[in-house]
Amino acid sequence: MLSSRTLDRRPRLTRSARFFLLTLLVVAATAACKVAPAPTPLDHLHPCKNDEGPTDAYCGTLSVFENRDTKQGRTIALWITVLPAIRTGALDPVVFLAGGPGQGAAQLARQIRAVFRKVQGTRDIVLVDQRGTGKSNPLNCRSTANTLAEAMEPDEKALAKLDQCLKSYDADLRFYGTNIAMDDLDDVRAFLGYDKVNLYGGSYGTRAALVYLRRHGTHVRSMILDGVAPTDMRLPLFTSRDAQRALDKLLSDCEASLACNQTFPGLRTRVRTLLERLAHTPPRVRVVHPRTGIEEEVQVEARVVAGILFNALYSPLTASIVPALIEDAEHNDFQGMFALGLSGGDGNDDNMSLGMRFSVLCTEDAGRVTASDVERETAGTLFGRHLLGPQIAACEHWPKGTVEPTFYDPIVSDVPALVLSGDIDPVTPPAWGEMVVKYLKHGRHIVMPATGHGVIGTPCGLQLVQDFIDAASSASLDTSCVAAVHRPPFFVTPAGPEPARPSAAGHAGGTR
Repeated sequence: MLSSRTLDRRPRLTRSARFFLLTLLVVAATAACKVAPAPTPLDHLHPCKNDEGPTDAYCGTLSVFENRDTKQGRTIALWITVLPAIRTGALDPVVFLAGGPGQGAAQLARQIRAVFRKVQGTRDIVLVDQRGTGKSNPLNCRSTANTLAEAMEPDEKALAKLDQCLKSYDADLRFYGTNIAMDDLDDVRAFLGYDKVNLYGGSYGTRAALVYLRRHGTHVRSMILDGVAPTDMRLPLFTSRDAQRALDKLLSDCEASLACNQTFPGLRTRVRTLLERLAHTPPRVRVVHPRTGIEEEVQVEARVVAGILFNALYSPLTASIVPALIEDAEHNDFQGMFALGLSGGDGNDDNMSLGMRFSVLCTEDAGRVTASDVERETAGTLFGRHLLGPQIAACEHWPKGTVEPTFYDPIVSDVPALVLSGDIDPVTPPAWGEMVVKYLKHGRHIVMPATGHGVIGTPCGLQLVQDFIDAASSASLDTSCVAAVHRPPFFVTPAGPEPARPSAAGHAGGTR
């Protein structure tokens, strides 16, 4: 009879083999219990291709319904670019809200990276093309402006082009306002997995930031408003008034400068005389197109020159050449003026969606502007109605969305806020910042002297922004650099400002 030991012929493991097997089981169990790494915002995106953005950034899309209420029909793929924090353990990100309205934020990624390089050390920079801009179903209406005649076309032709663009859009333009866009942005925030964000808005981006704060304030850690355009601004009603303020400051500064006043005496009267002459008897002159090099004969009208002067006032550096351009124009030499006017930023560049711009302004602003308002606010200014362009006329037939009356109420919040205004800004002067900051419990308004549109464009402004984001508080900001900001010297020779003179001690002296 066979014993049970004889029947059990299974192979036996040696002690070393049993130890090895036990080790494998322990390793396998440990691996099975190991927690997967936490998802990051970048998991939803892909490394940007060269034609999408900076190749060290991450790109992607999030689809939202054009009509957010019905959640049916057309969808929009919102284009997202994230500049990732350089160091691990990123803090709450900065969301950049572009201006215009009409600029695509993600399309500015390379420029924003250069400006926010220090901030990017510890925080992601999030850029989203607002619906209707950039790569988010853009509502473009571009003009090549390859001829001077095209660049100077009358308002009637501009309106006709807008009408053609309006008919070509695959979009319901009633759904491209700020409220809807900021709900989109909150979807992007949730999609990327951020809880709190820091908002930076410039120009129209300040309106967007304020609207986001009102609708989704629990997700805002801090907010920076640079060049404030609040919800009740009623664009373009006060454009001529605010531009006149900036021009008056330029003229006063020229009068206070020995070199400028001696070179261009009586400039205040001369600029008024120039615009009045162009309004009554516009001359026909020959001018070389600054980009094509082709000489053309054009009629120079007051509205064109007023527009060029207005754009020049955005930056103190370009404004420094205005006295010299006015003197040239007095002799019907408009070459320099057109070179400045066609150098960019005319509203038709590659990153300005005019259809989105009109969709926002016609819905949110135009209905609150009357003919008597325009007459009152343009009276006595050199710019008159020249800066209003075709906007008011276009809005008469542009599709409009709905805006609740509370949209125009002040935004009240205790979120830490830094409000920045350029003292010589021609479009969002300090009065708008002062109006908004009154309702921000932890807000601080800083007016940067000798600064135009965009305080962050100055070294002092950039430092204030960086320090504020770090602290999420304006109480302890070191603002000593503000006093050191001065207007650049005026161009008084074709080569530039007056050359510095040697001081009595033989060293180079300053230039006034």
